[in-house]
Formats: sequence, structure tokens, C-alpha cells
Amino acid sequence: CEDSTCFLTMKETDREAVATAVQRVAGMLQRPDQLDKVEQYRRREARKKASVEARLKAAIQSQLDGVRTGLSQLHNALNDVKDIQQSLADVSKDWRQSINTIESLKDVKDAVVQHSQLAAAVENLKNIFSVPEIVRETQDLIEQGALLQAHRKLMDLECSRDGLMYEQYRMDSGNTRDMTLIHGYFGSTQGLSDELAKQLWMVLQRSLVTVRRDPTLLVSVVRIIEREEKIDRRILDRKKQTGFVPPGRPKNWKEKMFTILERTVTTRIEGTQADTRESDKMWLVRHLEIIRKYVLDDLIVAKNLMVQCFPPHYEIFKNLLNMYHQALSTRMQELASEDLEANEIVSLLTWVLNTYTSTEMMRNMELAPEVDVGTLEPLLSPHVVSELLDTYMSTLTSNIIAWLRKALETDKKDWVKETEPEADQDGYYQTTLPAIVFQMFEQNLQVAAQISEDLKTKVLVLCLQQMNSFLSRYKDEAQLYKEEHLRNRQHPHCYVQYMIAIINNCQTFKESIVSLKRKYLKNEVEEGVSLSQPSMDGILDAIAKEGCSGLLEEVFLDLEQHLNELMTKKWLLGSNAVDIICVTVEDYFNDFAKIKKPYKKRMTAEAHRRVVVEYLRAVMQKRISFRSPEERKEGAEKMVREAEQLRFLFRKLASGFGEDVDGYCDTIVAVAEVIKLTDPSLLYLEVSTLVSKYPDIRDDHIGALLAVRGDASRDMKQTIMETLEQGPAQASPSYVPLFKDIVVPSLNVAKLLK
Repeated sequence: CEDSTCFLTMKETDREAVATAVQRVAGMLQRPDQLDKVEQYRRREARKKASVEARLKAAIQSQLDGVRTGLSQLHNALNDVKDIQQSLADVSKDWRQSINTIESLKDVKDAVVQHSQLAAAVENLKNIFSVPEIVRETQDLIEQGALLQAHRKLMDLECSRDGLMYEQYRMDSGNTRDMTLIHGYFGSTQGLSDELAKQLWMVLQRSLVTVRRDPTLLVSVVRIIEREEKIDRRILDRKKQTGFVPPGRPKNWKEKMFTILERTVTTRIEGTQADTRESDKMWLVRHLEIIRKYVLDDLIVAKNLMVQCFPPHYEIFKNLLNMYHQALSTRMQELASEDLEANEIVSLLTWVLNTYTSTEMMRNMELAPEVDVGTLEPLLSPHVVSELLDTYMSTLTSNIIAWLRKALETDKKDWVKETEPEADQDGYYQTTLPAIVFQMFEQNLQVAAQISEDLKTKVLVLCLQQMNSFLSRYKDEAQLYKEEHLRNRQHPHCYVQYMIAIINNCQTFKESIVSLKRKYLKNEVEEGVSLSQPSMDGILDAIAKEGCSGLLEEVFLDLEQHLNELMTKKWLLGSNAVDIICVTVEDYFNDFAKIKKPYKKRMTAEAHRRVVVEYLRAVMQKRISFRSPEERKEGAEKMVREAEQLRFLFRKLASGFGEDVDGYCDTIVAVAEVIKLTDPSLLYLEVSTLVSKYPDIRDDHIGALLAVRGDASRDMKQTIMETLEQGPAQASPSYVPLFKDIVVPSLNVAKLLK
């Protein structure tokens, strides 16, 4: 079946070969001219066939040689296997014959083990007998501070003990009695080890001092620890093979060394607090400054000296830096958890957020480049910092409210003094209130700026908010001060001077607020915060306006008697009321010269307006009714003279302000022209002119004015009144009303027309 399959395969292969050949020949003989090259094609194909056959023969020959060599090697291997099998049979036969002989050598084996133990005992015999002496010598060396020599003897003792215990463990690991006997005989060894360790830890606790005074001692301690570390590693390696671990191992003195250093650092940080709040209000500032100095000095010593005493792989400076940082973080957390006052919170946050990372500490040039501040974690978490800031802002708010209240109470006490207030360098009266308030604000803002820009902005916003509330209280107190004085004008003695100081304080407050914002608001974001605060200019202007009004009230109370004389028979017969009014006003304004210019300017204009209004009120109150043209002329001319007298006075008072002060007095002149008019037929025209110039004049004012003239008939009055009512004049935007506040006595128009 296999032969037939092979035959068919070969036949198929021949067909494929013939087909391929036909295809190739057809490809070569596609044109008639190619027939001439048939012989050439035949020779080329013959050469190719010969080459292929040669390669095929070479390949078959190579395979045949390989098969021949393989058969030879298999034959040799078969012979070797037979020889090994025969040898194993011989060994098995010999082993069965020697079993009895091996059993008879058991005693020899036991003797060999015993000999090994005895050899170890003999080897350590000298040390065993000298253990008490070595213990005493080691103890003396420890007491003398010869730590290296003491450790060398301790190592000999431990080596003898460990060797004996290891041999016992190998011989009989379950024999605890002998183990206990050996351990007991070397019992002092563990005590010596502990005593030596105490000495090492004492040196390490004082390492920062020792490295400056006796660095050799510190190096000796480090060498001892390194020796113990090597022994620990060797014993742990042997434990993996034998399972035996000597007592007291591993000592892990390197790990304990870092634990001691960490505990020493913590104790050093905690021990820097020398005072309490009860004994010294600046206790925290002193505590933090001592910490700063100690930590900086210690790290500089560690960087420059201690690194020379420790192997590089100990990374002693890096580890000490982490220890100090962790100890500081723990201490700062403890301080933050205490019930700190506002100034103490500021001191703590300033130290944590600024001082610690400044050139005064961790950025100090002597610590570079080993200390990278950017890699240090924050001493206080953001949450704790936020809580401290919230507490600070809450406490600061209460403090500012209390400070402002106290400052205002102190200022109020000054208001009732018998002596005049102080004056500034320009001679303007003032009190100390603005200086006290803004000095307090400045101090708190400077403190906040030390912590962060964000806190500074928050404190400024707080100050402005509290200032707004404070000014409202200030306004109320100034109003009460004025009302109390009006109830008893003899008290306080220096009311005018202190009211002037209050008015000037308003200007000082405005200037100080602007200065504060300009100084502590640097960018557009903060400016936006500032603009969102309530404007205090309005409150300050209201306080100043009330103050000026109070002072003018004082003036007009003194003028009341003389103002009542105007437009009376006494006045017409030769009263000097206006002379007294001018002298009184000028005298008061000599005191008012101590008012700062913005408010003095407004006050002068208001005084001018009120004097004119009072003069016009005197006209409208119908205190006199002229009976003849001569009286009307005399009265009108007197009014004109007095108007000029008042004009001269207020020009003098307003000098330097650049204001037009003639308009008010012109009103008196215009009214006088109506009274002076001799031709009643022109009265309507004159009154119309008056109304057009002063649109706020009412019909009752016209009626009163006509009544003062005393010559207008009822029909004329009626005609004038009806005509004027038909077309009221429109006031210009710049017009200052004078007549709207003048009330005509309750004599109705109908009666005036009679």
C-alpha cells in the first residue's frame, strides 16, 4: 500500500515537471526569431540540470555520512551502558557485604563527635577559666570610658559563649539543661552588653556636643555599632543554615541608635520652652526663637562635623534633618492645639510659614545644598493653618471692636475738658482718635502681611468693615454731644473747639482710609475687594455736616435776638442789628478758621445762605408795614446798605475759596427794589422779575412782601397773584433755593389781600 502511494506521488510529480517544462519552453519560443536560439537554450538548460544534480548528490552524500557517524556513536554508547550496569552490580554486592562492618564502627563515630566537642572545650578552656577576670576587666574598661577595648573583651566573651552553645546545640539541641548551664556561667555577659549600650546611648544623646569636643569618642561608638551589625548579619545567615541563634541576638544597635537620636531631638525641641504665658507675655516668641537658633546650630554641626564620624550609608545628616523636621512638626501641632491668643497665633504662623523656610533657618547658606526646602513637608497641615486663621480672625474682630469702643470712650472724655484740643502742624484742631485708630489698623495689617498676602487682604477688609460700624457710632456720639450742649450752652466749656476737632477728624479719617487702601491693596483683585466694602465717605460727610450745622446753630442762637430786630420799627429808626450780626459772625469764624478747608468752605457758604434766609424771613414775617413812599425808600435803601455790608463780610470770610458769594445778598437787593418802587403800576413787572429770578418764591411770600409795602390795593394784589399763578418760572440747575425754607406766619392770603 505504501509502495503504491509512493508510485502515484512520483507519477504526479513527473506530470507537474513536464507541465512546468512545457510552460517554460512556450515562454522562450513565443517569436519565430527565437527558433534560431533553440540550441543555445538547450545548452543553458543542460548546464542548469548538471548543476542541480551535483548539489543533490553532495547533499545526499553528506546525509549518508551523518547517519554513518550516528550509528557508530550509538553502538559505543550501548557498550558503555553495559559496562556501567556491570559496575553498579559489583558496588551493590560490595555494599551488602560491608553493612555489618559499618555497624561495628558506631563507637568510633561517637568517639569522633566527643573528640570534636572536647577539642572545642580545650580550645575555649582558657577563656572559660578566665571569664570572671575578663568580666571584671570589661567592667573597669566601661567605667573608664575605654569603650573600644571594653567591646573587644565583650566580643571575646560572647564568642566563647556562643561557640560552646553552638556545639551543644549541634550535639543535642533538645538538652536545655546544658544550654542553661552555659548561659548561666556566662550570665554576666548580657549585663556587660547592656552597660556598654548605656554608655553608647549616653554618648549619642550628647553627640552634637561630643562631636565638637571629642569626635574620636563618637567615632568609637559608631565603630562598635558597626561591629555589632556585622555580627548580627553573620548570626542571621547561620540561623538560616542551622537554626541556632545565641541569646541577646540580634542586638539591632544601629536601629536603636537612630531611635536614641530621634528621642534626643524631640527632647531638645520640647526643652526649649523656658517661660509660660503667666510669667512672660512674649513666651511663645522666645520659645520659637530659641528653637530656631538651636535647630539651625545643630544642623550646621551635623552637616559639617557629624557626617565625618559616620559611614556614608548611614546618611546621618539626612536622617537628622528628617528627625528635626518631624519633631518640629509635632511641637507646632501641640502649640496649635493650645488656647492661643491672637498675637500668639500670628507669631506661630509667621514662624511656621515664613521663618522656617527663610534664610534665617532652612534656607541658610551654611545648610545648602543638602537642605532643599521644596522637599520639606509643611510643619502644619492646611486644615490646622485654616483653623488657626479662623480663630485669629474671630479674635481680631472682637479685639478691634473693643479697641475702637475704648478709643471712642477715651475721645469722648476729652470732649468735656476745660482745655482746647491740640492742633496739627497747620493749626487745625484735632483729637488723637484718628491716629489711635489707624495706628491700630497699621499694626494689625503689618502683622498679617508677615503671614500671607491673603490674610493681609482679609484683615484690611475686616478693618474697613469695623471702621464703617465705628463711624456710625461716632456719628451718634457727636450728635448726642451737640444735643447735650444745646440743653446747657455753658457746658462743655470748649464745645466749639472740640466740635471743630470732630469735623477735622472726618477729613483725617478720609485721608487715612485712602492711604491705607493705597498702601495695602496692590493688584486689581484686591482693589475689587476694596471697592466691595461699604463707602465711608458718606458717613464722614454726614458727621462733618452735622458738626458744621451744630456750630452754625451755635452762631444763630447768639444772633437770634438781633435777627428778630430786623424789619421792625426799631430797625427802621436806626438799629445796629446788622452791625452786631456781622461782628458776631466774624468772631465765630475766627474760631472756625481752625476747620479744615473742605468743610470750612461749605460752612462759610451755608452761613452766608442762612444769614440771607433769616434776613428774608424777617421781611416775610410782616414785622413792619411801610406807610409812605418815604418810609419805603428809607427801608429799601437800608436793606441795600445792609446787603452790601453782609456781602463785604462774606467776601472776606470766603477769600481764598474762589467762590462767587454775591448771589445770596443780591436777593435782599432784589426784594428791596420791590419795596422801593414808587410807581404802583410797575409793581406787577417788578414782582414778575423777582419771581423769574427766584423760582422757589411762593404766593404767600409775594403776599407778605406786598403787605410790607403797605400801598398795594386789593385788586392789584389779586391781579398780581392770579397772573403769577398762571405761569410759574422754571429753576436753573445751579439755582440754590432761598425761599422754600421761609414760612410765612399763619396769616392767610385772603387776609393779606384785605
